[in-house]
Amino acid sequence: MSRIIGRGERLTRLHTFRNKFVDAPGSLGARYRSRRWDWLRATFPELDQMSVIDLGGTAEAWRRAPVQPARVHIVNLEKPPPDLPSWLRSDNADACELPAEILAGDYDVVISNSVLEHVGGHARRSMFADAVHELADRHWVQTPYRYFPVEPHWVCPGMQFLPAAARVTVARHWPLVHTPPADRAEALRTVLDVELLSRTEMRAYFPHSSIRSEKVAGLTKSLIAVKRS
Repeated sequence: MSRIIGRGERLTRLHTFRNKFVDAPGSLGARYRSRRWDWLRATFPELDQMSVIDLGGTAEAWRRAPVQPARVHIVNLEKPPPDLPSWLRSDNADACELPAEILAGDYDVVISNSVLEHVGGHARRSMFADAVHELADRHWVQTPYRYFPVEPHWVCPGMQFLPAAARVTVARHWPLVHTPPADRAEALRTVLDVELLSRTEMRAYFPHSSIRSEKVAGLTKSLIAVKRS
């Protein structure tokens, strides 16, 4: 019994550690997300007057956002939440294969954060980028950088450079994982769902955009493809 209690206490401490650096409102991750909002608002000063389409975003994130655009249209694979405010719309759709009525929409800017690494392979990343280019003249597309030393989804140093089988083992046993997988099959699915991108790949998908570096301690943590017009 004491071993079980001891393990539980260790896991609690580790989750507290993860929250401190990643998940909690006052965490290091939250501070960097706040800084990213500041950067976005500085890039698009008229954001509060714009019509935004957010590929892969959430209604909760926009409700907590420090700026409220005129309209926000969220596209996500998750079921749309109920009771959205009038300025916020959410549709269940695949950003790589958008319905014609969404592609024909009138948007000022496309925004996407930490989605491109999840869409599944080069072909689908190209489809995602094509959708971004078609939807609006302006965009802000952020994704974690492959060569940052800590894999951001598992908060594990160097995990992204390991073979798939080793990443599955890490996903199952690494104590800082957000939600432990139920079994090896689920761990494999979550591992294969993440493909971090390099700067070369981002430049290939967004050749007419500025590729900005979001840095932590002088190291590039994520890449942002920005096009103002």
